[in-house]
Amino acid sequence: MANSVSMPRKTESVIESIRMSNGLTSVFIEVLSISGSMFAKTNREREMTIWLAQQDQSIVGIGTVGFDIDEMPWTIDTFEEEKDFMLRMISNTIKGTGWEKLSYEPRKDWVIHCLEQFRLIIHAFDKQSVDMNNYLEWSEIEEDDDRPTIPRGYPKCVKHEIYLSCHGCILCNNGS
Repeated sequence: MANSVSMPRKTESVIESIRMSNGLTSVFIEVLSISGSMFAKTNREREMTIWLAQQDQSIVGIGTVGFDIDEMPWTIDTFEEEKDFMLRMISNTIKGTGWEKLSYEPRKDWVIHCLEQFRLIIHAFDKQSVDMNNYLEWSEIEEDDDRPTIPRGYPKCVKHEIYLSCHGCILCNNGS
């Protein structure tokens, strides 16, 4: 199995999808989660970072974390700010910011190639393709939920200083 990150189905022919092995996907998500955690300043930026960190194959299953970009929790009101944050997150990740937190040395050329393609996908994604239902469903807090999708107060891992998702720390889960 493998994973892919794609444009929404109706526009997927615009930009080529990113196709990654399971191992490459884990690195891709981990380094983005590190960068997002370092640079997120608003709650929406924290939420975008947490959503990425939830794509943790060690918890949800190998080969099951690929997504179409419109599945991310975009909002219409702050779309431009969210998009700008994602582009800054990707740029900082490409520079290697925070990679020292990994307990292994990834194939940087492979990861950077995927990050550059991800930047193209994010850049091409437009406000008209936002499906607010994805954000509303994802962010809904269920009564008596002791592990909400968005952890209350946006806590960070003590060891790695990255935002925790409902699955905990993506780096701890993967042995870093």
